[in-house]
Amino acid sequence: MTEEKAAPTSGSILVVGGGISGLTTTLEAAEVGYEVFLVEKNPYLGGRVAQLNQYFPKLCPPTCGLEINFRRIKDNPRIQVFTLAEIEKIDGNPGNYEVTIRLMPRFVNQNCTACNECVAVCPVERNNEFNFNMDKTKAVYRPFEMSFPMRYVIDGSVCRGTACAKCVDVCKFNAIDLNMEAKTIKLNVGAIVWATGWEPYDASKIDNLGFGRYENIITNMMMERLAAPNGPTKGKILRPSDGKEPESVVFVQCAGSRDENHLPYCSYICCMASLKQATYVRERYPDAKIYIFYIDVRAPGFRYEKFYKKVKQDANIRFIKGKVAEVSEDPKTKNVTVVAEDTETGQKIQQTADMVVLATGMVPTNSAKKLPSDLRFNEDGFFINDFERGGMFAVGCAAKPLDVVSSNQNATGMALKAIQTLVRR
Repeated sequence: MTEEKAAPTSGSILVVGGGISGLTTTLEAAEVGYEVFLVEKNPYLGGRVAQLNQYFPKLCPPTCGLEINFRRIKDNPRIQVFTLAEIEKIDGNPGNYEVTIRLMPRFVNQNCTACNECVAVCPVERNNEFNFNMDKTKAVYRPFEMSFPMRYVIDGSVCRGTACAKCVDVCKFNAIDLNMEAKTIKLNVGAIVWATGWEPYDASKIDNLGFGRYENIITNMMMERLAAPNGPTKGKILRPSDGKEPESVVFVQCAGSRDENHLPYCSYICCMASLKQATYVRERYPDAKIYIFYIDVRAPGFRYEKFYKKVKQDANIRFIKGKVAEVSEDPKTKNVTVVAEDTETGQKIQQTADMVVLATGMVPTNSAKKLPSDLRFNEDGFFINDFERGGMFAVGCAAKPLDVVSSNQNATGMALKAIQTLVRR
């Protein structure tokens, strides 16, 4: 496997996006004999799964599956990976596309051994987007401890460059090149699979739920990072305002989802994510009280239904059927009170807790950005696959909200669709 060089090869497959769907599509196609180019805009592969603490169905950490996939990619000569890369232009038709790709500089080359010496001397800090800005990294950093490719990257927007160059001086392997520049390459491929994934809905747009105004209101993905051993608190779930261990947590379901003013659709995974995160809190703090405000609980499939029933048996977890109307904060304690109507009793409920977690929905990554190709989208921004025409296909959460298991199944099918495009030509 090489990175940042490729010879145009007709009949190859291009996969855009290195999350779980893109990884699976790439591996399924390459392991039956096809050359695959994998393009990822981030400096690492793994997508949203890499940010999780645990994922279904086995509730295992992302290292469980990603490490194996990274090894398979590294060992497969049919796969070429391009990180910090974005599609600029696509010309051609199914079976014969010319793709222009823009590669941004990493400033760290393949000599890097991830020894960490450069980080130790770097004087500049940056917000850590991987942890949703809940902590900071140095300007030279590795996104997470098992990130692939296994090398550091320099954030050019904050690095002082050659005016500092302390990282260059300390590197024993000549792995840092602060003069790297962006470049453009062209690839010839027969099929393209868009695995561009999803973004969490911007909770600050939901005025009545207080995200951004009150410190102790976080999103479900922020909770994943708090619970993760490699997260900003090393796996300790602590409320942001004062680092206190929470004695009570409110989960607000459908935060922006199933709402004509925000996301009109159900995001599929939010209910199960909150149930899972409730177990995170309960495992760490056996006396903590959990309150889950919901419209309906979606537990698709036998395993999820079984998990839901198990969580419901916990006496410290209370389910309230009602949509949260407003929130407020006690300025002294920083505790948050949510207000909702219990639709089963008709009573107005006010519940105060140390923390509130908003189950924000999935937004397709490219909904706000037009891709450089002739693609169709539905009104919510998800791709519409045209199987009759072929050539280009959307997979995973680029096409609709899905969990990890369904994304993998879908990716296997889309790898076959891409291969069929090549075989027919």
